Amino acid sequence: MSAEPDSPVPAANRVRADGGAGRERAYDRFVEGNLKRNYVAHFTHGMLGMTGFRLIFAPTFVPAYLHMLTGSPFMVGMGQALIQAGAIASPIMGAAQIEHRPHVMPAAMTIGVLMRLQLLGLALAGWFLTGHVLLLATFLFLFLFGFFLGSQRVAFQVVLAKVIPIRLRGRLQAWRNLAGGAIAAGLSWWAGVYLIDPNVFGNGYATTFMVAFLLTSAGLAALWIFMREPSSPTVKTRTGMLDRIREFPVLLADRDYRNFLLSLVFATMGRIATPFCIVHASRQMEVDGAAIGLFSLAFLGADTATNLIWGTMGDRYGFRITFVGTLIVWLVSLGAMITAVAPWQFLLAFFGLGAAMSGNMMSVTTLVLEFGHRDDIPMRLALSTTAETSVATVGPLVGGVIAATLGLAPVFVLSMVCLAIALCILVLGVREPRHLK
Repeated sequence: MSAEPDSPVPAANRVRADGGAGRERAYDRFVEGNLKRNYVAHFTHGMLGMTGFRLIFAPTFVPAYLHMLTGSPFMVGMGQALIQAGAIASPIMGAAQIEHRPHVMPAAMTIGVLMRLQLLGLALAGWFLTGHVLLLATFLFLFLFGFFLGSQRVAFQVVLAKVIPIRLRGRLQAWRNLAGGAIAAGLSWWAGVYLIDPNVFGNGYATTFMVAFLLTSAGLAALWIFMREPSSPTVKTRTGMLDRIREFPVLLADRDYRNFLLSLVFATMGRIATPFCIVHASRQMEVDGAAIGLFSLAFLGADTATNLIWGTMGDRYGFRITFVGTLIVWLVSLGAMITAVAPWQFLLAFFGLGAAMSGNMMSVTTLVLEFGHRDDIPMRLALSTTAETSVATVGPLVGGVIAATLGLAPVFVLSMVCLAIALCILVLGVREPRHLK
């Protein structure tokens, strides 16, 4: 994997990781020589890890759990907002901690462990706490989950960028999401029917969180055991976090990256309706544990059905076009959700949302790696993640207030308007970065 073209960040801010001629060639040889091993390691980590995390991020389990605890749409939005609030500052903190390191894996593992412990906390709180204490503990663990999620997104994407060449990133993510999506889809149905409905161990949702903890921990262990990380041939000089924040305007001098970031912000605001989809469905039909499992199966099953399409398309044509495609599918799915009245219509809408969100996540996290210079990847990831999570924090709160005062329909309309704006910016203002190199 060769170095990418220079960005406007001063070259003086980059230093050789260990000096000496030929480090770039040695780095490329290491990447190619360990490619099969690292490919398998990332596939296994992603398959197991994303299986567990999908149970948390699906617009069914956590929103339904919070609605069960509180009966309030606003509290549903509050819980989703806390996840994003935790991730506002942590990406920048995480990037500042790893960008000067020739080896990123030790820090990435620490962050990964801390993130997974929050899932364990959610499970234990559900089993052993009740009332207001349970709600406060749940909100705390959701906030901390988001905090470490922000840093993990930066750290693990940097690791992926180091060891997986750009020509294979889309297919790797597609295959791991295909496998993980298939497992998660079946697991979500099973959890709804056999864990939540019979309230296993006194709290079926808590038991589901424990399953997510075990799966994600197994994936992290596989990555640590099997992956081999090369020493970076160049790294950023170590400076304070505030100094790195002052460099953000330099990163934003790239017109295409700047417009991509703006599109990402509006697309993130488009998520405002996501946690209320299950609430809307419950007002149109009876939603029990089996229905939650079935809708989750449709949402997560979309990963299985569409990830190979998104990944192959991205590798072949670039991830800008997949970002465009996901926004279109997202708009259509929200339109279907708001007009649905029958169970099969909700199933189709949840399937479309799953396809759009999985493709969107793949597109955004991969496309941001392709702007600018390799050494700036941590801070570009941090800036993008912070911008995304800042908006994602406000979105559910705004959605909760609108839903509580005006109803759910305006929430869906606002979401669709934001997605349409994101699509226009992306089509008119962002060029495919691969064509610029």
